[in-house]
Amino acid sequence: MDNLRRLTKIATALPEATRVDIEAWDGEPTFRVRGKNFVFADPDGHSLTVKLPIEEAEAVVATDPTAQPTGYGLGRYGWVSIALVGEESEQRWEQIVEWVHTSYQLVAPRRLARLLDESP
Repeated sequence: MDNLRRLTKIATALPEATRVDIEAWDGEPTFRVRGKNFVFADPDGHSLTVKLPIEEAEAVVATDPTAQPTGYGLGRYGWVSIALVGEESEQRWEQIVEWVHTSYQLVAPRRLARLLDESP
């Protein structure tokens, strides 16, 4: 399964999450909950951008050579852009799932975010 397809499956499995491809951004996929973006992706599946708590974002950028603060000033709010380099390992995908879930919980309304805490 290619990276974008796998990312889409992960993100859209979350409560009320949808994929919206932005025509003005050359069809760049975004994943949203109630109209708010929680993941941005490259149309070719080569990168993703997620929101993390600021301390975690700083740690990811400091320890993951494929990660950098997101441009346009978003990095100061915890947004991190992460390169996907070919076939990612299962361990890497477990980390990606965690980042996507964290981003969702930071952006989603509290009632929806709590649903992830309650799931097994």
